[in-house]
This record gives sequence, C-alpha cells and structure tokens, in this order.
Amino acid sequence: MSGAALAVVVVVVFFLALYLLQHYGDLRKQQRMVLFGTLLSWYLCFLIVFILPLDVSTTIYRQCVLDNVNPPTPVSQARRTNWTEGSSSLHPPVSATEVCEEPWSYIPDGVLPVLWRVVYWTSQFLTWLLLPFMQSYARSGAFSMVGKIKTALIENAVYYGTYLLIFISLLIYVAAHPQWKLTWADLQTIGITAANTWGLFLLVLLLGYGLVEIPRSYWLSSSHGYLLAKTYFKTAKMATEKAAAEENLADVMEVRLYKPFRAVKCPPEYQEEMGRNVESSSVLPTKSGLVGLHKKVISAVQRHGQTRVQWSVLLDQAFHLEDAAKSQSSPVRHFVHSFPSAHSHSWIRRFIYTPTLEWYWECVLRQGFYRLLAVLLCLLSAAVVWSECTFFSTHPVLSLFAVFIQLAEKQYNYICIEMACFISIFFLCVCVYSTVFRIRVFNYFYLVPHHQTDAYSLQCSGMLFCRLTPPLCLNFLGLIHMDSAISHQDRIQTSYTSIMGSMRVLSFISDGFYIYYPMLVLLLCLATFYNFGSRCLNLLGFHQYITDDDLTSDLVDEGRELIRRVFMCICLSCFVFQAWREQYRVHETTGRSRAGYTDLGDNQNSPVAGIKKSGREENSCNYGVRLLFLLLTATETEMTLDFQQGRAVDCPVQETK
Repeated sequence: MSGAALAVVVVVVFFLALYLLQHYGDLRKQQRMVLFGTLLSWYLCFLIVFILPLDVSTTIYRQCVLDNVNPPTPVSQARRTNWTEGSSSLHPPVSATEVCEEPWSYIPDGVLPVLWRVVYWTSQFLTWLLLPFMQSYARSGAFSMVGKIKTALIENAVYYGTYLLIFISLLIYVAAHPQWKLTWADLQTIGITAANTWGLFLLVLLLGYGLVEIPRSYWLSSSHGYLLAKTYFKTAKMATEKAAAEENLADVMEVRLYKPFRAVKCPPEYQEEMGRNVESSSVLPTKSGLVGLHKKVISAVQRHGQTRVQWSVLLDQAFHLEDAAKSQSSPVRHFVHSFPSAHSHSWIRRFIYTPTLEWYWECVLRQGFYRLLAVLLCLLSAAVVWSECTFFSTHPVLSLFAVFIQLAEKQYNYICIEMACFISIFFLCVCVYSTVFRIRVFNYFYLVPHHQTDAYSLQCSGMLFCRLTPPLCLNFLGLIHMDSAISHQDRIQTSYTSIMGSMRVLSFISDGFYIYYPMLVLLLCLATFYNFGSRCLNLLGFHQYITDDDLTSDLVDEGRELIRRVFMCICLSCFVFQAWREQYRVHETTGRSRAGYTDLGDNQNSPVAGIKKSGREENSCNYGVRLLFLLLTATETEMTLDFQQGRAVDCPVQETK
C-alpha cells in the first residue's frame, strides 16, 4: 500500500475540484485560461487538506521508529529535522519495525517534502502573481489578446510595484545590519511567515463566522416554516435585483453608435432588439469608448443571466417548501408536487426516491436528522473554540484535538489518527470555505451556483483559497501539538512544517501573534451568535434576514405575494393551453384540420414544437407556459413569467380543471 493512498487522493481531489468548478463556472463558455487557473488553485488547496492527515500519520510512525532506535534521551532538534527531511540512509533495525507497525497509508521518504514544495510554491505563485493578472485580463474590455494583456499589466502595475518595493526595502535593511547574517532560507522563511500572517488574519475572521453560522443554519433549516419565510425574503430581494439588472442591460444597449460598430459583443438574443431600437449616429466612436462599452456589456449581460437563473431557483425552492407544508398536514403519506420538475419521471424518482419515501423524509425524518447534525456540529465548534484558546498549553495538554491524537498515537491506531485529522481539518475548511462562498462584495465578488459565476469571482476565490489554506493547516498542526515552533516540543516535524522553515527567525510572530491572535475567534463567535454583523449591514442598507426586524417582515410579505402571483400565472397558462389543446382534439375527432395540427406539431420554430401524444397529460403544460408568455404582453405578467423561457415547468391537470 506504499504510496497507493497518496495516488488515490491525488485523483479523487482532482475530480472534486473539477465538479465544484463545473457547478459554479461554465466549462463551455468561459475562457480556458480562467478555468485552468481556477481549477489549479482549487485543486492545490484541496490537495493540501486531503494529504495532510497522511503526513501526520507518517510522521508519527517515524517518531516511533526514532524513539525505538534511540532510547528516550535529549535529542537535538537538528537531528530530528534531518530525519523529517528524508534521510534515506538511516534504516531502523528489525526490532524498531516490529514495535512500530507501519501505517497502511505510509508514504516513502523524500516524496512528501518534494510534493509540498511543488504544491505550496505553485499556489503562492498563483495567488500573488498570476491570478491577479488573470483577473484584470478577464475583466478587460479590449478586443484583442494584446490589448487585454496591456490593460492587465497597467492595472497591476501598482500591485506588483508594491511587492517589489517591499522586497527591495527588506534587502536594504538586511544589508544595513550585517549582524543578522540572514541566509536565503531565512529570507524564504520571512516571506512565508508574512504570507501566513496575512492569511491567518483573514482566517480567524472567516472561521469565527462559520463556527456559529453552520450549526445554526442546520438547526434553523430543520423547520420548513423558517426556510419558507427566508425564501420569501430572498425572492423579494431578487425581484429588485432582477429589475435593476434588466434596467442596467437596457441602458447599456441604448447607446447611440456609428452603424459599422453596432456589433459590440452581446448575446444573440439581444442583437436583433438592439438593431431595431438603437439609433445610428454619424459620430465615429473612439477605440477607448468601444472598449469601455464592451466591458459594460460583458458585466451587464453576466449580471442579467445570474439574476434570471437565481430567480428561477428561488421559485423552485418556494414551490417545493410550500408543497412540503401542505404534505405535512395531509393525512395521505404521499408527497405531492404542484409543479413536477423534469426529474420527476426519472428512474430514481420512480423506483428509489418515491413520493412515499419523499414524504417520510420531508415530513418525518428531515427535522430530526438536521437537528441531530446541528448538535454534533455545535459540539465540534465548541471543541475548536476551546482548542484555539488553549492549544499553547502543553503541560497539561488542554487542546481536545491534541488529547485525542496523543491517545491514538499511544495505541498506534493510524486509521483513527487519520480520520480524526481529516474530520477536524475538513470541518475547519468547511467553516472557512463556506464563508468564502457566501461572501458577496456588492457585485464584484459573488460565487453563484448553476454555472453563473463570472471569471473575476472564480479567480478571486482561487486567490483566497491559496492564501487561507496554508495558515489553516499550520493552525491545525498547532492544535494537535505537531508544530514545534508553537508547542516547543522536541519531536520530529511533519514534512509540511519543514518546508515552512523555522519560525524562530521571527520569534515575536511564532511566540506572540500565532498563539494569541486565534483567541479572537471567541469574540467573533459571540458577535456572530448575536447577529452583530448582520444588524450592522442592515443599518447600512444591505438588507439581511433578521427574524425580529420590521423590514424583514415586510420583505417576507412582499415575497409571498410575488410567489402567489407567479403560481396563479403558471396555473392560468396551463388552463389556456389545455383549452387550446381540447379545441384541436375536437378537430381531430371530427376529421377536420388534422393536417393543421400536424403542421403545428412539426414546426420546430413554434412555441408548441415537439408536442406529441403521450400518457402524461401534465408534462405538456410547460409549452402552455411559453405560449402564454408569447400571448400576454402585460409588464407584470412578463416579470413573473420570463424565467420560464428555456426550461420546462409541468402543471398537474387535475389542479387546473
């Protein structure tokens, strides 16, 4: 099994990163360079998280072998460090290997140090140099590659110049103090420490939010009433954002241009309308004006697409939650969907996740499962907060994670060690990464699922992951007392810690900031628990869902009314379509206009194209939605039905008769 576990992890993590990128990004439409940079940054960060438990178990095994080779005596730190860095010339005797059982996931000497150096320095190159450049490149409105590169270099000149100025100042300072005698390795350590300090500063802020919000969200999500009220709130906000995005796109399209330059890059569905509405101008536009317009068009179209998809998703969630509330009070143990989706007739729905099983999950099991999970996550959060405040104490050992790892180490239970490390670090990553996925900085950084995240936000998330993951892993090693720079224990270092260098070069950071700053997570957890941040954002005009707020209640009522109007429009569309179809059934039975019906059915450009005879009457109502959208031109109807374009919504026949 030597090295097999590492190979499996490398492959599995790649597909995990690819799946997340496919869920948030658009693999077919977005630029290849953007997708490659984001995928590589996510992959390297996830790789650190999944391989670190293997590094811990391998280090514990090497510590056992070294302790059996040399009886417990004071051993120099240099000797243990040399062992960590992979001195393959040292082979333990047979007695040591008999006492110390080799872990199933043992990684051969020399593999991890090389792997960690490649992963760490590649991720740092991405986050500090390449991804900022690619962000400016992706947002540029230039029409050629050379123009985009030029724009990116100009925008990042100050960014790169600041790094160069800091580096030159550091070299001058070191040269002015020859007593320091800093080597190249020491300079690398200083750079790594600076990057980790920046990451730890942001890490504690995100961790303090996630440790409280994740358990609380699962506890509150156990109630359908809470979820439905929050969905109404989001729907009301999204309606406003959707209207603003449509208005912004219309403003961008209503630009008077010289006719040859009218084909500014925009979606095909808008080009025809733009050709009808835009007035020609005899004034030739400048190149910079076209570049600026191109940039605005890209941003407006992207935002318009995001709001449409999010609007549709919120409607689906609201309808599902309303159906759950109705089914919960129904005596029939059968989950009934008001608008069955396209997945309702899949083999999974028919044979595995049947309506009866769905009713038991939604109405009986879901609440208890979510609350049990919330309690477990709450206990894990409490353990993290306690350990963050006490991990510097080694005699006695107060960190709960360190206690558990040391108990498993005495029994040489490597599977428990790896599982405990993986669960702990995975929970820390979920708390931090989920906060990154929830952050919304206006419309500049916003991770939107269903392939709607723009290139700038994807690359910004890659930058954040690359800056947060290394200090998060170092913090975890400190929690389990396997970072001697913090715990000051005389033991072998992990291969991951060895590439970070000796933090004793900057003792005021290793003995001060790295130990006492994580204690701030306790205050941040208290602030999150009492919704301090949400209340501040609410006062600033960024509406947040707060149960005891009057504005929240108004938005919930507004969202409920919007959902009701959409429901009525969809049901009306089904009724109109069924009446239309019944009319053609009469013609069919009397032998009249059969050819006309066939022509309509075969016309692929017709809004009812593709309708064929089927035993599923309700599946045809989706075409009624599109038909009604084409027939009705009222502004309110268009606002509530335009989300149906390009997707199927099924209406049960029995509810519309």
